[in-house]
Amino acid sequence: MTSINHTTKVRVGIIGGAGYTGGELIRLLVHHPQVEIAYIHSKSNAGQRVSKIHDDLLGDTNLVFAENMHQEIDVLFLCVGHGDAKKFLAENQVDTKVKIIDLSQDFRLNDNKSMIAGREFVYGLPELNYQQIQTAQNIANPGCFATAIQLGLLPLAKAGLLQEVHTTGITGSTGAGQSLSNTSHFSWRSNNISAYKTLNHQHLHEIGESLHQASGNQLNTTDLIHFVPWRGDFTRGIYISSVVTCNLELKAVNDLYKDYYANAAFTHVSDSMIHLKQVVNTSKCLIHLEKQGNRIAIHSAIDNLLKGASGQAVQNMNLLFGLEEGLGLRLKANYF
Repeated sequence: MTSINHTTKVRVGIIGGAGYTGGELIRLLVHHPQVEIAYIHSKSNAGQRVSKIHDDLLGDTNLVFAENMHQEIDVLFLCVGHGDAKKFLAENQVDTKVKIIDLSQDFRLNDNKSMIAGREFVYGLPELNYQQIQTAQNIANPGCFATAIQLGLLPLAKAGLLQEVHTTGITGSTGAGQSLSNTSHFSWRSNNISAYKTLNHQHLHEIGESLHQASGNQLNTTDLIHFVPWRGDFTRGIYISSVVTCNLELKAVNDLYKDYYANAAFTHVSDSMIHLKQVVNTSKCLIHLEKQGNRIAIHSAIDNLLKGASGQAVQNMNLLFGLEEGLGLRLKANYF
């Protein structure tokens, strides 16, 4: 952990600032009391005002997208496509004193965590790796579906109670990124729902590794999770429902979850049924449990761009630099 005193701000560089995750990161950091944005790099928008691309930031910042990068920063955020983070670090020399937070999937899996110039990446899920994040040099920020599913299952994994899981999750259109495709444009997405990547979503591997770790490396995660993701007809948010077999009484399971998340900054267990509007535009994950017979239904909800991406990246930055974990992240839900 690198401590920053109250008179010294964390100097931030951002690679890939024009997309959804980059835009959300800028929105969070321009008002973060302990951050100075040194530059925002974008090849396609160099020289243009950031507020011309992210026009909701008009009046919030006069920053201009940079063509060149420099080393006078404390942390570098990589808001690039999958595969591009690894390529960027191979082609660009980044001073070893600069911490890196990668929002792609390139360094999330154990086999990929030290592939570039000896840099070791810690998986950045604070509810799992809180202490490791504080002393890390590089962070692999988790995926959005992975975050929502893992947070719903980690307490059972740690308690040695996790068995075969059947999971369904629905995500908003921003989960597909800004590039237009047949399944992301308005006329197709509106009033429509469909399944995709059934039982074969790319986040299953990182979920398996985290649950294995949480169980003390005792859990066999091969064919553990059967996941059907859905595309939703809304812009942002993820709602997950996971069903597992569990013989504990509902109160005991609730107590297990509340104990696990007692010190979590943003993950909360609700006694009432949760819904998406409670978490959209926040860094929260809300969890609710139901039980019928010997089966537990675990509902979890997050904002895919915040707790599922840029908000969690800022949470990790705060931990890396000894700042209050929720600094700059206490956001109001878009309830109405």
